[in-house]
Amino acid sequence: MATKLKNLTFLFLTALLISANSASIGNAQKTSAMQTFAEDTHSYSNPQAVRVTAVDLDWNVLFDKKILQGTAILSFGRTSKEKNAPLILDTRDLKIAKVEASSDDGKSYKTTKFNIGVADKILGAPLTIQLPANANRVRIAYSTNPNASGLQWLEPSQTAGKKTPFMFSQAQAIHARSFIPLQDSPQVRVTYTAHVRTPKNLLAVMSAEGNSQDSARTGDYTFKMPHPIPPYLIAVAVGDLQFRSLGNRTGVYTEPSMIERSASELSDTEKMVEATEKIYGAYRWGRYDLLVLPPSFPFGGMENPMLTFATPTILAGDKSLVSLVAHELAHSWSGNLVTNATWRDFWLNEGFTTYLERRIIEAVYGQPRREMEAALGRRTLEEELAVFEERDEILHVDLKGRDPDEGFTQVPYEKGALFLRHLEETVGREKFDKFVRGYFDAHAFQSITTETFVNYLNKNLLDANPNSVSRADVDEWIYKAGLPKNAPQPKSDAFGKVETQAQSWLRNDITASGIKASAWTTQEWLHFLTSLPNNLGTGKMAELDRAFNLSKIGNSEIAFQWLMMSIKNNYVQAFPRLKEFLTTIGRRKFVRPLFEELAKTPAGKELAAAIYTKARPGYHPITVSSVDEILKWKTR
Repeated sequence: MATKLKNLTFLFLTALLISANSASIGNAQKTSAMQTFAEDTHSYSNPQAVRVTAVDLDWNVLFDKKILQGTAILSFGRTSKEKNAPLILDTRDLKIAKVEASSDDGKSYKTTKFNIGVADKILGAPLTIQLPANANRVRIAYSTNPNASGLQWLEPSQTAGKKTPFMFSQAQAIHARSFIPLQDSPQVRVTYTAHVRTPKNLLAVMSAEGNSQDSARTGDYTFKMPHPIPPYLIAVAVGDLQFRSLGNRTGVYTEPSMIERSASELSDTEKMVEATEKIYGAYRWGRYDLLVLPPSFPFGGMENPMLTFATPTILAGDKSLVSLVAHELAHSWSGNLVTNATWRDFWLNEGFTTYLERRIIEAVYGQPRREMEAALGRRTLEEELAVFEERDEILHVDLKGRDPDEGFTQVPYEKGALFLRHLEETVGREKFDKFVRGYFDAHAFQSITTETFVNYLNKNLLDANPNSVSRADVDEWIYKAGLPKNAPQPKSDAFGKVETQAQSWLRNDITASGIKASAWTTQEWLHFLTSLPNNLGTGKMAELDRAFNLSKIGNSEIAFQWLMMSIKNNYVQAFPRLKEFLTTIGRRKFVRPLFEELAKTPAGKELAAAIYTKARPGYHPITVSSVDEILKWKTR
């Protein structure tokens, strides 16, 4: 009786959620009828014929099997005159048990035919569903693979608390298809609901309304995202989580042992939301919360709407790394509100977001901090451009035939941000701010192409400000390789002083202990380390280490730079820390370059193999894929 009552309760709640979503679904279907879909070479789906508008999920989270098991109900509308067109979805390693179709808004379902195509290493496999006449929903019973690329299942020993397991998702770029059968293209925006059942001692959270701010554990959770979002923003996590408020509409979730530290480090989040709204308009997602994940999370942060996922490596103790929070918050406008239509247009997300991030940092922490971070960003970009092929130096990059994760370089981030800063400096901040705010309003809850952006730019900024920025200038920035000669050059007075001390030390005018670094920020330390020559030598490395204990520093960004230098200079005294770093942190930004540097020498390869053998089981599948390729790893 209890089970039947629970099922009836869920059906009632689901009906309410679907009813609440009906208006937005209807609007989405009307929009889709008018939408022109760009070619997406990373999706099998056919939204030009049948376009999914809503997803209703029902999951059992099975830690013993490391799978999600349940159903996905997809609501859709036809967008062409092809009345007999099938529904084609993206999948990766999903076990499809049954597919049913409904022609009466889900009141009844009948089994329908489906076919799973040949799997591609990058794209997964297409799921083709035959649709009866007038069908408007399908219900797919399925389960995920224990090795799903978009999910990571952590043993208790891999968490901070060491007592309970943990699971979290990472859907960007095309990993949503590994845990949901859907049209996994960023131009196919959907609303979603979810019913998630977990062990009763664990809390489930999602990128949606319904997260428990009192951390109540029931083992039975419901969620709703009423705004249409791209599939890569559907996110879920389950673990021993607590919540701490940071403001009227902001807060943080994490494991109990990390909650105080996280809340302290992220205490300026509400200020960041307010600062962004003043420039770019209202925050349209209700709450803005963060989830600080275990250290195996492969990215710095992921901008899942209403619930940013963040790496614990940003917890430096002095708020020096919270630019990541500013970045993920900025995505609430550039990326989540206005999204790239395909992964070729990825710079529209990350270029805008990096530009906005620096404006938020300036508003909250001051212009000098912004300039330091912008200068570091440009240096990193220049280092990448020096070794990239020309095809990867282009903002509107062609990723056909390649994994879209390969597009996650500094080019869309830093070159994109410099382009926007160039526009700001040319037409003036006041005019540019007005343009950007209008751009967000005009394309809210839409996914657009680079062509759409350029047309809007021409009409609303360039034509309105003749003799400022030419179309040829815009074309060079977006469609050509390299960095244009008119690229802004951020300048920092603080960095000039750091360079002076670095040169004095290199000339032996002062010893390392004579470097006045006691008041340096993280950014000043990073500039100091990256300005030193690659062949510094073990003697100079040891001198720095004795003076500042860099081999034991807790700040992850500084530690990463120091460990890169240690590998290049064969400073073996730092190798114990290198082993510790690589076996406790799975952030790809750090892990991949360190293994790449190790792999350049025979001795380094041997050390890398020893470290990776221990570290690999704790890495996220996305990180594993990157390092496997670097080390030419074969499962042992």
